[in-house]
Amino acid sequence: MKKNKLTLILALILAAVAIILILSKTKTTNLKAISDFAVEDTTNITKIFIADKQNREITLEKNAQNNWVVNKDYFASKNNVEVLLSTMLNLKVKKPVPKVAHNNVVSRMAGIAVKVEIYQMVYRINILGLKMFPHEKLTKTYYVGDSTQDNLGTYMLMENSNTPYITHIPGFRGFLYTRYSTRVKDWRDHEIFKYLISNIKSVKIEFNENSQESYIITKKQEHTFSLFSISENAEVSNYDTLKLLNFLASFRDIRFEALLNDMRKEKKDSIISSSPFQIITVIDTANNVNAVKTFHLNAAEGELDVNGDTILYDRDRLHALINNDKDFTLIQFYVFDKITRPLSYFTNDTILKPVTNFSEIK
Repeated sequence: MKKNKLTLILALILAAVAIILILSKTKTTNLKAISDFAVEDTTNITKIFIADKQNREITLEKNAQNNWVVNKDYFASKNNVEVLLSTMLNLKVKKPVPKVAHNNVVSRMAGIAVKVEIYQMVYRINILGLKMFPHEKLTKTYYVGDSTQDNLGTYMLMENSNTPYITHIPGFRGFLYTRYSTRVKDWRDHEIFKYLISNIKSVKIEFNENSQESYIITKKQEHTFSLFSISENAEVSNYDTLKLLNFLASFRDIRFEALLNDMRKEKKDSIISSSPFQIITVIDTANNVNAVKTFHLNAAEGELDVNGDTILYDRDRLHALINNDKDFTLIQFYVFDKITRPLSYFTNDTILKPVTNFSEIK
């Protein structure tokens, strides 16, 4: 009898311990579920969707070549995507929002927070290193609010949770809200020209204010090019080959400084309706045409040169139409000077040979 009682008591104790462990594990699991904002492995992230309360949305996703694209239209800035992925990897929770501030924080997040959805490549079978049946899955959805009063934390709330948390990145002094931008221009890659010399079929540079310096470069064979003067309808027979090859090599990485599509329409229309300062046209070996039109940017009112004369145009920057006139941008002379060399830059004691079929070259 005593033995049965002892057995029963032990069984009850073990059951109680089991219940405590289960409840503790459930509580820990639930706590992790509502506060686990970080992504342990960002290499398998395939898509990120971000939306705000103004109905602005951006989708960042990897294409078949493992390049990140924005809204399926443009290549994404590699640096900006890496910053976001690093944020998702290193994100830590400081603490839950204090009870006294809970309602105010939740109310504010309801009005300004951005929604973030993270998709990853996961496996239906992933046991002991055996990975089979990969598929894309939505793995996290949370909301990102603004910063704490000291600007050292960011409010975040997991979907289907009522408990907001203060998050941060250890060692980083600042808030994280701006890293989850919903503006397309914040994610677009700034590249305009990206060509190896071997991919260039022709380059045409037109100077509307000095047409005698306009020219066309066309490929004859690998690393061999012809140079033509547009104003003379003639081929240049003697030019600096090294300068020309260095010029073509400069098209490998040409970028704009800022996207200005949101400029006031009347002002933008006034600029692009004027005569372009330069027109740069590149045709690649697949016959794709990439044309850029540049326009003067007015100098600051009252700006004078060293001689006291009024300066009409900005000496550092230009406006530019790119992507078949779809995008209006700001560019720098420092960047573009190397791909807008005048014809005289290549020529020394030149001999011009008339070209009867020059219209075909144009």
